[in-house]
Amino acid sequence: MRRFFRGTSLYLLILIIIIFAVSMFSKDVDQVKEMDVTEFLDRLENGEIESIVTVGDKLKGKLSDGTQYTLMIPEHMKNNFYENYLKDKVESGEIKSYSAEPEPSEPWFITALPTIFVMIMLLVFWMVFMQQSQGGGGRVMSFGKSKAIMHKDEGQTVTFDDVAGLKEEKEELEEVVDFLKNPKKYLEIGARIPKGVLLVGPPGTGKTYLSKAVAGEAEVPFFSISGSDFVEMFVGVGASRVRDLFEQAKKNAPCIVFIDEIDAVGRRRGAGLGGGHDEREQTLNQLLVEMDGFGTSEGIIVMAATNRPDILDPALLRPGRFDRQIYVGLPDVKAREEILKVHTRNKPLDDDVDLSVIAKRTPGFTPADLENLTNEAALLAARNNLDRITMDIIDEATIKVIAGPEKKSKVISEEEKKLTAYHEAGHAVTARLLPNADPVHMVTIIPRGMAGGFTAYLPEEDRYYMTKSQMEDELVQLLGGRAAEALVLGDISTGAQNDIERATKLARRMVTHYGMSERLGPMTYGTDEEEVFVGRDFGRTRNYSEKVAAAIDEEMRSLIDKAYSKAEKLLKDNINVLHRVAEALLEKETLDGKEFEKIFLEASA
Repeated sequence: MRRFFRGTSLYLLILIIIIFAVSMFSKDVDQVKEMDVTEFLDRLENGEIESIVTVGDKLKGKLSDGTQYTLMIPEHMKNNFYENYLKDKVESGEIKSYSAEPEPSEPWFITALPTIFVMIMLLVFWMVFMQQSQGGGGRVMSFGKSKAIMHKDEGQTVTFDDVAGLKEEKEELEEVVDFLKNPKKYLEIGARIPKGVLLVGPPGTGKTYLSKAVAGEAEVPFFSISGSDFVEMFVGVGASRVRDLFEQAKKNAPCIVFIDEIDAVGRRRGAGLGGGHDEREQTLNQLLVEMDGFGTSEGIIVMAATNRPDILDPALLRPGRFDRQIYVGLPDVKAREEILKVHTRNKPLDDDVDLSVIAKRTPGFTPADLENLTNEAALLAARNNLDRITMDIIDEATIKVIAGPEKKSKVISEEEKKLTAYHEAGHAVTARLLPNADPVHMVTIIPRGMAGGFTAYLPEEDRYYMTKSQMEDELVQLLGGRAAEALVLGDISTGAQNDIERATKLARRMVTHYGMSERLGPMTYGTDEEEVFVGRDFGRTRNYSEKVAAAIDEEMRSLIDKAYSKAEKLLKDNINVLHRVAEALLEKETLDGKEFEKIFLEASA
């Protein structure tokens, strides 16, 4: 409410100033004619001058037609102008009205009023502009101050017990907690605790939450700020905020300073095509200086998080600054089960819900994904007027998170349904026949997200490495849908676009990154396929010749052709199974893993 009145009063002030300006500069005044001496004397002889008022060296009055006029008396005519030109006319009555007024002496502030008004207007608009650029909230004159938020003595303190999984990561950070609690024993033995701890990992893995747990365990103030909060459009503001942040930290030491998404301010210097010290680079320079400026005895630990450590400046990562990096990766099946327990402890679960099974069905899920999964399950249960969350609801929420919601209302022709059924049956049947493929969990021809159909697989265990044979089987599985279309329908569609794209990327990485080509050998060709970081990668040439490029294309084509031929052969040899699965999909639209397995075994007998 206070912010509302503050913003309203500011705009009201602007409105008053505008109204004042309009009223001051748009007064209703008659048109005034400026005359020279010659014209004035001609009109005087012709009897057109009706009235004259003398004000110092200036004449003003009215003509016989009602027009107002003004005249500046020339310097050489000032002394005798009245006697020579006006006296006879006044005395004879030809000029109806004549008077003389003293020259007004206006105060200086009245004369300077227009200038003062313009300055006030510029000042007001500058303040409004600064407030908008700083996000409002009365921070107009504090844009050089740090935006860090200090969390201290909050009602809900996060500790390591609240962070599920991440066992090794928490062990690494226990040293930091112990140092903040008992710095004396480390200093006496000559140990130097890391000044900076960089948490690296994919988005949603719990880097920010883990840093809050460190502060909660150590029971010290916790300053949190985003890297983007340092950088503004004005050069030097970011550096000023860095200085202010560390000044606040020193006043509240021992404490933790957490910078989220540090790559926004810590990108490699000199990365612009034109070079130069822009605002971001000045902010980074100040951050480097500040991290060198405090000693180990001050009790300030700088923690930061990023999912792009490859683009950070090397000076930021050297020992003495961020000299410890902790990788916060994807949770394994055991950690996923613990995370699910945390996120479901305030949700009523049905007796058939087995969190260990859910953990096995969600490989590659981050803690944020798992939290979203449990929330989606709760929403679905509420939507269906259930008082408890069942296993079926959780299964549906899992597929919804992966592929999107079902689009049952979408109108699909019978031809497209048949095409989709055989396409998805092709994926499922080839996966079932391949020794290294994951078991089929669900097959559906109901559109989800951007997909016309969907086949879900249930990995039996987490995989951290993949063999060549596993990748070759994955290629066969990906191309099974296209092979089924061509085999049964005698035509192909655009439905395999995503499958072909994924298969092409996998084949290229097998050849150029994993050294799985006998012809090209165990060598890496080219760089990663991710976006180019212009300051580092611009102008780089590929490290292989045109001849090798052609060989890479040939090897990729060989892998794809071999996988497609194998998929086609598997489906030809099991054509009855393919037809039975497709028919079941046309009838039921969705098959779970048990239904699919039953149909497969019956058709294979």
